[in-house]
Amino acid sequence: MTRTVRDATFDVLRRHDLTTIFANPGSTEVAFLTDLPDDLTFVLSLHEGSVVGTATGFATALDRPALVNLHTTAGLGNAVGALATARVNRVPLVVLVGQQDRRHLAAMPFLAGELDGLAGRYPVWVGTPARPQDVPGAVARAWHEARDGRGPALVIVPSDDWSAPADDAPLPAPVVLRRAASVDPAAVDELAALVGDAAAPALVVGADADDEAAWAALVRLAERLRCPVWQESFAARAGFPQDHPQFAGHLPAGRARLRQVLAGHDVVLVVGAPVFRQYPFEQGPFVEPGTAVALVTDDVEDAHHSPADLAVLASPAEVCRLLAERVPDRPDAPLPAVSRTPAPAPPGAGEPLRAAHVMAALAARVAPETVVVEETPSSRPDLHRLLPARRPLGFLSAAMGGLGFALPAAIGVRMASPERPVVAVVGDGSSLYGIQALWSAAHYGVGALFVVLANGRYAIMDRLAEQRGGKPPWPAFEEVSVSGLAQSLGCPARRVLDHDALLATLDEVVPTLSARTEPLVLEVVVEPDPTFAP
Repeated sequence: MTRTVRDATFDVLRRHDLTTIFANPGSTEVAFLTDLPDDLTFVLSLHEGSVVGTATGFATALDRPALVNLHTTAGLGNAVGALATARVNRVPLVVLVGQQDRRHLAAMPFLAGELDGLAGRYPVWVGTPARPQDVPGAVARAWHEARDGRGPALVIVPSDDWSAPADDAPLPAPVVLRRAASVDPAAVDELAALVGDAAAPALVVGADADDEAAWAALVRLAERLRCPVWQESFAARAGFPQDHPQFAGHLPAGRARLRQVLAGHDVVLVVGAPVFRQYPFEQGPFVEPGTAVALVTDDVEDAHHSPADLAVLASPAEVCRLLAERVPDRPDAPLPAVSRTPAPAPPGAGEPLRAAHVMAALAARVAPETVVVEETPSSRPDLHRLLPARRPLGFLSAAMGGLGFALPAAIGVRMASPERPVVAVVGDGSSLYGIQALWSAAHYGVGALFVVLANGRYAIMDRLAEQRGGKPPWPAFEEVSVSGLAQSLGCPARRVLDHDALLATLDEVVPTLSARTEPLVLEVVVEPDPTFAP
């Protein structure tokens, strides 16, 4: 039997551990997907945003590229927002995009797509093989581009390419391209001099420091410096154990408050984060005059666009390990005064249930190794204050800011790490951007817990409109039942109306999270916090 491009591509997928295919199929992919070999696994999601979101969670948990298959213009177009999130979260994805039959593309037939450029600059690489026989090599290259560029790499494949005869040339070798592990000693010396001479240093950590080695190095460095440690705002992941006594909280997202927080520090060392991620535009500098800012990052884009006095482009874990060995210990320096937000008192008779009550109840029950996937804009500050990340990958969010990430990402994380409890905390408005993902959770037996905070409105948008002194034109949607939608998708769900029911349900469900194979949606009816300010 003649060896086909499809056969050769399957071998490439096997050699690069791309044996799970996340997809929502279309006609241009049928030739690739029909009668898959037994060692390849197909995972269906009911919308392309959920396809990419699930793959993003899967790749994040495994720390290696995942494979996505999208259907020509419609599929890629539907997935662009999720691909943007993968890029900003720096998650490697290999994305096969179907195209019409190569033999009549010149005539622009039905389903022919203008695909190169449709996703803008969010892919780290886009390949359009010149011949069918170039497809396997393009897929191999996409794996390397995705891994080294830390984002989605696309390969556009016409539907007839799969059945074409493969070349007799050997399979592309799995070239091992690794970043140099060594760190420039001169750069570390300069950084050590800057930080070691500081009278009042501070650390700011970010998503690119979210691994065991970086956490260990940063803890040692922070304890030698006896300085506060702040988390960057809008981070995709946590860069430091947030239950550590020197963890000071999350940086504010506006320049005025940022200057206040960092005032009094003569050196701010930022590790694994840009300098500085903000939300509203405000006039003025990021820090007060006289405060030096240094950056340690392995992301060249962050190094280029961050207004830092010194930037070191290298592994955050390795630089911080060396730095902790070189900076002088400061045993006599006072530890930073770090304030902690106490858990709110339970609501009294006639008082509404609020998001903070839910966060506090979760914090008191979930295990330290739990992965919390967040997408609840109006109650994110409550989550940050009350539900700390205590292990690497303990917190996951969409750094891009677009909605529709948390439900599918939680599913992907749990698929990749079935031994870890996974809890998604999602607003009801946010959940509707990716609600189709719940079908996949139910169908594939993914035992994640989805806590949906239901206030029947876009609360954060309401607050933003009120801050401008106006009235929002959008209505509430209190008639939407997320638990009803979940059940219609085959996913078990419960609706929780009061604090006692919340505690009873969590006491029942949380102990099962490590072993359960059935998802559960808890739609918790809450009142918006009237004091919340975005």
